[in-house]
Amino acid sequence: MTTLDDLAPWQRALRDQFPMIEANPDVAYLDSAATSQKPQSVLDTVITYLTTGNANASRGTYPWANRTTARIDQARDRLKSFLDDPLPDESTVQFVSGTTEGLRAVARDWLLPQLRDGDEILVPFADHNANSMPWVEAATLAGIAVRAIPYDAAHDYDHRRITVTPRTRMIAATHVHHVYGNDMNVQRLRALAPGVPICLDAAQSFGHIPLSVRELDVDFVVFSGHKAMALPGTGAIWARNQRGPAYQPAGWQGSPNTSGIISLAAAMDWLEKAGLDRVARWNQALGVRLTEGLSKLAAYEVLGCQRSLTADSLVQQRHGIVTFRHRSIGSNDLGFILAGDGLLVRADGHCQGAQGEKTASVRVSLHVYNTVDEVDRLLEALARLDH
Repeated sequence: MTTLDDLAPWQRALRDQFPMIEANPDVAYLDSAATSQKPQSVLDTVITYLTTGNANASRGTYPWANRTTARIDQARDRLKSFLDDPLPDESTVQFVSGTTEGLRAVARDWLLPQLRDGDEILVPFADHNANSMPWVEAATLAGIAVRAIPYDAAHDYDHRRITVTPRTRMIAATHVHHVYGNDMNVQRLRALAPGVPICLDAAQSFGHIPLSVRELDVDFVVFSGHKAMALPGTGAIWARNQRGPAYQPAGWQGSPNTSGIISLAAAMDWLEKAGLDRVARWNQALGVRLTEGLSKLAAYEVLGCQRSLTADSLVQQRHGIVTFRHRSIGSNDLGFILAGDGLLVRADGHCQGAQGEKTASVRVSLHVYNTVDEVDRLLEALARLDH
């Protein structure tokens, strides 16, 4: 029995919990790397909070405000548990609007004050712009060097060509690549630089695969809640001051996004109950079905590691993200054609950094509410254009 057959009853029960999906049975939503759909339990939690206990946090002394403050504190503890934090008393959580704001805050508030002439940072310029531009901005302000983290032929970080020096102050890394879908093996960077802080962009891994800071041994984890079943406008910085000073956000902190943070806590509850290991297996298996189908269509070029396109591949599979191009039809046009068939994909440059792909492509990003039938529908539509 295949993974898809084995998990099919489990997946059907979960799919039924997404109102947006259930309300549009003829549409296949294939853009979860941009934002995920929300389960009913998350929506219910937010509506209940807004209609029975809405108040600001850390500002009032009346019961509604106290309860909200307690829920925000509980959400911090919930996140540490979700990340398998082995030393929760030694780590902090700052809620932010998303990955971009979080990475910028780490670069501006934590890294920049430490930088001195002669320092350097390592940045991956083929990852998302959000994980390159903030570090470049900080380095420019400090007048220090930025060195690029190179890729290898499998679109992984090429750890064999990375040099760490005594003046290396930070390594920016991505957990799962937003274009190629592969785990970037951050543990190899940690082995190269045991004493250097690593800030992990987890936008495409948090809520999609199990994520353990105990195992990864990174210093910062930054993510967006809206990609992980929570509402838009929320995310977090998890920080542990194991290498360097404690992280403290600079400036006055305004009112928190209370409903967003409460939705994030509810989303973590939902994901944990569903089982992140099974979510990851389902998404990976759907990706294999898609890449195997694409490999049989001569008109298409799949981006990323070419040795990870089949179920029997000896290299790691893609985590629910598959990106490709048609050899003669422009990707933007292809995106419009697929949308006409009710297949909603991302078609553009995917905000990739300066050393990334130079030509637009189509990205399919899968989640637990996607089905085998939807992947097969997509392949059938693409096969009609296989010329």
